[in-house]
Amino acid sequence: MSEQHEPRERQERQEQGDPAAAPHTPRSLIVTLYGAYGRAPGGAALAVAELIRLMEALGVDAPSVRSSVSRLKRRGLLVARRTPDGAAGYALSDEARQVLDDGDARIFTLPRRRLSDGWVLAVFSVPEAERSKRHLLRSRLGGLGFGTVAPGVWIAPGRVRDEAAHTLRRLGLDGYVDLFRGEHVGYAATADAVARWWDLDALAALHEEFLRRHEPVLRSWRERPARPAADAYRDHLLALDAWRRLPYADPGLPAALLPARWPGERSADVFLHLDELLRGPALSHVRQVRGELARRAARHRRTEPGRG
Repeated sequence: MSEQHEPRERQERQEQGDPAAAPHTPRSLIVTLYGAYGRAPGGAALAVAELIRLMEALGVDAPSVRSSVSRLKRRGLLVARRTPDGAAGYALSDEARQVLDDGDARIFTLPRRRLSDGWVLAVFSVPEAERSKRHLLRSRLGGLGFGTVAPGVWIAPGRVRDEAAHTLRRLGLDGYVDLFRGEHVGYAATADAVARWWDLDALAALHEEFLRRHEPVLRSWRERPARPAADAYRDHLLALDAWRRLPYADPGLPAALLPARWPGERSADVFLHLDELLRGPALSHVRQVRGELARRAARHRRTEPGRG
């Protein structure tokens, strides 16, 4: 991929709610917020005032929230919907909800890493007149954890076949791709081939960065668990926003094919323990903020001239 296309691809993935998008941008944090706390049955709409208050704790100012919500709405990730108390708000679109639902298994479950799973190959050809489809196809395969064997030939562990087939069909890209199941039989050792198909140094660096930022957070919560729910919310959302791209960038290769002291399992362990510790109090904080703002809005309506 050319360097001039990479920023555009990252931006498109971020706006479309792709779990592999770069973390901690306002749009990424908002999508993570909805994914973590905004998928109640029937669709949980959040008022803009609620989003502003919840994003403020993460260092995102009100203009950035409004701009990001507007962009996510234009991209079809958010739709206008009334909150339970009748205020104007936004909820996840059906498409965005499907993307997030599909991602749960990867994000919150450690993969089975078995050599016996074999491989799935994606072989594709896209006409030059449809270059945008080729760009999207490469982006999505990369976001599913596929590595590159050769131009138009991508590979992933066999267990991702069904997910890949579902995702490509949902995006209307299945007409350009053939999927195959197989095993690697030579000539190089499979571990050596894997090091060509994926940039293992870059993947290890992603895990190490996650550990650098969030392992001390986990340690501090284990040492001092009695802390405000607002702190749990902040630390949980930042960890989830950083983590949710890693299970997509990292294909989850068997340990026998990875370098010694691979950091992936350790970073997954840190995230899953943080999620277990913080999800409950974080959700309580979100509910508290929403309840407080709803009561404030109700008082305002009662005292507003011409009402009551």
